Amino acid sequence: MSLDRRLDWSGRARYDLSSPRRLASMYETVLREATAPDDLTRWLNGKTLLRLWPSLVLPPQVRHLREARFPELASARRRAA
Repeated sequence: MSLDRRLDWSGRARYDLSSPRRLASMYETVLREATAPDDLTRWLNGKTLLRLWPSLVLPPQVRHLREARFPELASARRRAA
């Protein structure tokens, strides 16, 4: 699977979603680079996001904004700690 160039301009925009690390990397990229709600709904799956959330490497601002908007993400992180 390949992300749009505006989301991933690194040259590694192709993701093997069967690889747990590449799947997490794709989610991290989308969460950091999304500029519209449609980017999130197009590229992310809610159940997968909830499962991956505690282990994703994200800037604190991104994590805080998403957890403020979706408290279930904060709950998932607390349960994993």
